[in-house]
Amino acid sequence: MFSKYINTRLFALTLAVGSTVLFTQCKKEQTTDEPTQVVEENTTTVHLTDAQMKNTTIETGSLSERQIATTLKLNGKIDVPPQNLISVTNPLGGYLKNTKLLPGMHIKKGELIATMEDPQYIQLQQNYLIAKDKYEFAKLDYNRQKDLNASQASSDKVMQIAQAEMNNQRITMNALAQQLSLININPASLTHNNISRTVNIYSPINGFVSTVLVNVGKYVTPSDVMFELINPSDIHLNLKVYEKDLDKLEVGQRVVSYTNGSPDKKYEGEIVLISMDVNTEGVSEVHCHFEEFDKKLVPGMYMNADIDTHSAVAKALPEDSVVYFEGQNYVFIETNKQTYEMTAIKVGPKENGYIQITNPEILTNKKIVTKGAYTLLMKLKNTEEEE
Repeated sequence: MFSKYINTRLFALTLAVGSTVLFTQCKKEQTTDEPTQVVEENTTTVHLTDAQMKNTTIETGSLSERQIATTLKLNGKIDVPPQNLISVTNPLGGYLKNTKLLPGMHIKKGELIATMEDPQYIQLQQNYLIAKDKYEFAKLDYNRQKDLNASQASSDKVMQIAQAEMNNQRITMNALAQQLSLININPASLTHNNISRTVNIYSPINGFVSTVLVNVGKYVTPSDVMFELINPSDIHLNLKVYEKDLDKLEVGQRVVSYTNGSPDKKYEGEIVLISMDVNTEGVSEVHCHFEEFDKKLVPGMYMNADIDTHSAVAKALPEDSVVYFEGQNYVFIETNKQTYEMTAIKVGPKENGYIQITNPEILTNKKIVTKGAYTLLMKLKNTEEEE
């Protein structure tokens, strides 16, 4: 009986010890499987040792108010006023017999640019010469009737009929003369011996050819545009400006423009007109004249422009305070002795060594590194690489 009791106690003790060992082993395995938590250090803070401070020039300051001119950046294109863009047509229509014009070609005022041909030109000249002869005859008849009436050999009625006929023929002749002038035929030099089936078209301006819309042999109607010519004497820059910026601009302000392809080539000018008409997109137009015409500036060319607006008081820091890193501007704020925190900021225009801070509220009453900011940035980057 006693032996049975001893065996039972031994079995229970063995079971308890085994359970304890198993539980302890499981606990160790669970502890081993848990991931190790890594505590990240602050990568925007840099601390300098006493030795580093001796070898580095660090100066601090605070935000100050400065007069800084805002540069307004706009874009637009080269344009010409309506009176300088010439559409060449033929008032009577006809077939194009000859032209040598090509887009971009320079032309002079009075230069022959095309020759037209059509039977109606012949008919018009014929009608004019016949009307001219009829007028001369009617004029002679009127003078004769006038003399007869003066000697009472003819009645007033006969003289008045002759006068009316003369006036009618003069009206017809003058109307046909005006039609001839429209197609560059001088009525005064037209005779029975120089009737022509062709007419010439001459350039009305000094400038260059913008567009050629016809070819030899093509028939054009009076409403068809044959060529487009440009007089560059009044070529200007048409800029787009948002409504919110209109009050920053005024006539006479200087403008510096440039193309996307050649940003280093600057074209200077001034504002000559500001449109007060704002479209549905909140955009208005500003017209600018160039100081000097450059033949490289052609209508339709897109341009960028910088306009310095009036100076205004702004919160600013020395330019050396700001460092540019990975697409963002930063300054260093002194948070403790020899400890500096890199803080992201937003900047505006620069003037006289100072740069505007457009979100100054985050720097109010802060000690900001004004000299040595780039050194702190390098120290911060090196620390990250070492880690």
